[in-house]
Amino acid sequence: MRKIRNADLGRKTSEEFQQAAKRKVVLVLDNIRSLNNIGAVFRSADAFLCERICLCGITATPPHREIHKTALGAEDTVKWQHYAETTTAILELQHSGYRVIAIEQVDGCIPLDQLTLSADEKTAYVFGHEIDGVREDVLALLQEAVEIPQFGTKHSINISVCAGIVLWDHFLKTNTR
Repeated sequence: MRKIRNADLGRKTSEEFQQAAKRKVVLVLDNIRSLNNIGAVFRSADAFLCERICLCGITATPPHREIHKTALGAEDTVKWQHYAETTTAILELQHSGYRVIAIEQVDGCIPLDQLTLSADEKTAYVFGHEIDGVREDVLALLQEAVEIPQFGTKHSINISVCAGIVLWDHFLKTNTR
């Protein structure tokens, strides 16, 4: 076994990334306070060719040194837009035909593995504040919520890890490479 060097991975250049067809996936960050989490979500969005990220409320925006630490340049490749209010982003996405799904533990949510997806549908996932989760006024606009089943003593997963899990699940269910 030999570790593959970065030069041998065949990764896209920034220009190739910009030209590549993106998945019909938007990530909505509802008041995320950790700049490291924001950067890590950018990196996952780049890895899975997401269409864009909606940075809402107090969620910081690039350019920022602390976001760059974990994004490693993905903040320059993935499109993003800032919204003062998360509800504005949600309403815009819904008006544009996106299926908007909260990643949150609420009454009526379903486990992630039971979520059915179609490769041709436009999907947006809403991730909430590290302590408070997705806000109530945002949840009131949504008809669907998904949770990642957990079996330990904790009842939450770091938002950046959660985004990676959700994107991988989305990729597996809609992979059209």
